[in-house]
Amino acid sequence: MKIARIDVYGYDLSYIHGRYVMSGGRVIETLPSTVVRITTDDGIEGFGEVCPLGPAYLPSHGAGARAALGELAPAVVGLSVGSIGAINAAMDRALMGHGYAKSAIDTACWDALGRSVGLPVCDLLGGRVSDTFPLYFAVPLGSAEEMTAYVQARREEGIHRFQLKIGADPYEDAARTRSVVEATGPEDIIVADANGGWRLQDAVVVARAIDGLERVFFEQPCPTLEECLIVRQRTTLPMVLDECIRDVQSLLRAYEAKAMEAFNLKISKVGGLTQAKLMRDLAVALGLRVTIEDAWGGDIVTAAVSHLAASTPPETLFTVSFMNDWTNEHVAGYEPRSQAGFGSAPTRPGLGIDVDVAALGAPLFSV
Repeated sequence: MKIARIDVYGYDLSYIHGRYVMSGGRVIETLPSTVVRITTDDGIEGFGEVCPLGPAYLPSHGAGARAALGELAPAVVGLSVGSIGAINAAMDRALMGHGYAKSAIDTACWDALGRSVGLPVCDLLGGRVSDTFPLYFAVPLGSAEEMTAYVQARREEGIHRFQLKIGADPYEDAARTRSVVEATGPEDIIVADANGGWRLQDAVVVARAIDGLERVFFEQPCPTLEECLIVRQRTTLPMVLDECIRDVQSLLRAYEAKAMEAFNLKISKVGGLTQAKLMRDLAVALGLRVTIEDAWGGDIVTAAVSHLAASTPPETLFTVSFMNDWTNEHVAGYEPRSQAGFGSAPTRPGLGIDVDVAALGAPLFSV
């Protein structure tokens, strides 16, 4: 069951609520997403997707994914989809870094492998241990009134976990967080996420201003682990790390430094489902909680997220994001689909979704 062909497609994803605003003046309206289809010599297909959150969020960007895949695809044609370790090794030999681009091929191989043996990907990642899991919704940076109204609207849709995009003026950010806490109830969780947007002094101001608020978690206040550690010494809020956790080494470094209680595991950030499973299993062993998600994406990314989440023990799983709830475009019939603030993984083999290849148009290139 060798890879006989790789097709790379592109399409645009737009944010369902218009403008997605983050710290540092980063605004997202539309992003280029890239889809990989692998076809084996016996006709089995597998799909993967990568959609970086713009060029200034992580060391990745949409055009870079497509250029990197041009280097990676020839290196894996002819390899068995069942030898995912060998496929990742071949990609590493062909191109240093660019794990986000490699993640699309890695996920496509898991999809094809699951289809070939008649099992959902979550069964291959450790078994389905959660039939459903709670989802969160990100709240774009705006005024305290705008962010509170946004949260109230999402609560009416059944969402009870919210990630507030802050990281601007520290006193206004404290007011934003306090306003949302006051407008929510004991069933709600609030994550105050600066996306590394503060330098140390402003982060400490916010940490002290919101310290003691109930149901609040503090996420990635500063760009570096070292800065986040200093902030952690000045707050009693539980800490979540994201952007500075990029691989096993950075995860272990943060754990040894007692930097966090939870971290965000973005599949493309760490290079695909293979590395994400390893880091998830480490979280289980270390007693950390984990949010399963990706930087951005549509139905294919969401399916991959759902299978990793479904195979994660409930006591380890903090929350999950279904990115296809955040976008207007759908290439697999808007599946998997959330229900009243909860998600689940498809039960059919592989990722368990039917990708509408015709909707993607002609391939950008094929190998």
